[in-house]
Amino acid sequence: MLEHDRPVTRAWVLHPDIKADPDRRDPDFALEEAVSLAAALPDLTVEGAEIVRLPKVQPGMLFGSGKIAELKERLTGSEVELVLIDGHVSPIQQRNLEKEWKVKILDRTGLILEIFGDRARTREGVLQVEMAALSYQRSRLVRAWTHLERQRGGLGFVGGPGETQQEADRRAIDTQLLRLRRQLDKVARTRTLHRAARAKVPYPVVALVGYTNAGKSTLFNRLTGAEVLAKDMLFATLDPTMRRVVLPSGDEVILSDTVGFISALPTELVAAFRATLEEVLDADLILHLRDISHPQTEEQAADVRTILTSLGVAEEVPVLEVWNKLDRLDPEAHEAVTVQAARTEGVLAVSALTGEGLGALVDAVSDRVSVPRVEEWIELPFEAGRARAWLFDQGVVQDEAQGEGGWRLRVLWTEVQKARFGKQAG
Repeated sequence: MLEHDRPVTRAWVLHPDIKADPDRRDPDFALEEAVSLAAALPDLTVEGAEIVRLPKVQPGMLFGSGKIAELKERLTGSEVELVLIDGHVSPIQQRNLEKEWKVKILDRTGLILEIFGDRARTREGVLQVEMAALSYQRSRLVRAWTHLERQRGGLGFVGGPGETQQEADRRAIDTQLLRLRRQLDKVARTRTLHRAARAKVPYPVVALVGYTNAGKSTLFNRLTGAEVLAKDMLFATLDPTMRRVVLPSGDEVILSDTVGFISALPTELVAAFRATLEEVLDADLILHLRDISHPQTEEQAADVRTILTSLGVAEEVPVLEVWNKLDRLDPEAHEAVTVQAARTEGVLAVSALTGEGLGALVDAVSDRVSVPRVEEWIELPFEAGRARAWLFDQGVVQDEAQGEGGWRLRVLWTEVQKARFGKQAG
């Protein structure tokens, strides 16, 4: 992992635009996103970025020999130390390119791992990053030690020192992975206990999800008053943050801010962060935040829906789509978006930065999570002071009258509150 105290590294970003790739994305936006990913690391400076158009992938070097020579000249002239390739790079390709260009190579998965490692704050997040990084490194061991095999003669089918070193490294990584899994199991059990304790307090969970940099943390801060890191940066939030929010209706919810999703997120990273995203699986309502000002907002929304499906989010969990960043639109586009949102069921247009539309959003959340209440009169003897105090603490008392033998109270409460009061009174 990159360290904050090391000197700034000069980097170059390449996006291979492979014509034969069935999942090919718009290269201009893909390159822009890759540069933003690089900018998310504090100790990198991007010296240049370009699209490399390829008819097909070259198995050994990724690029053709002519393009490799051309890029080498540019990289050398700019004194680049690190090349970030926005796509998959095989271990063989990585080794050959590093040897040819005399620079360090990171592919998309490696870069995202660096960012995750830099952003992880909770114990679980750190463990998940370490596991994903070790799994990634394990895949890089393939034929990484062939240079040692030249140190001995003998027949090719007999394992040489290189193979021994490779196997030793693989065993060391497997041992470390096993240790991390055990630690992660302990953390997961603790989270399960916390979740079980929270389930006894019947607050609905509202999960904020969306493409990275859609404005989730800014909205979270607006609604909760929390000081979550909110920057115009990809993956600014990695670990989920949860806060209790009291809605104008009096209902209380738990709001959960989650890591942003991203296109072409490596499947091993989705698996590694499944537990981090499990608050989404338990959610009573999902707020899908979209950067409506982004030229590829539709494609980003599709990526988010795909990942939600892969996580196993139940179809019956209601989703509100929140079109954010109205403040970035020109007046004409602003009006068109707000009109379209108003005409579309389950869609709200807001600006988390300025607060525009947040009142309507909170009302919509309240409508979907509000719990039915019933009004009743109950009587308590004077000696039931603790039960009376509990009712006032819950905010359910609407009126009170004092008689000869005790209090007569008019309460407005949920069935859950009524049941809990029964235990209090009993």
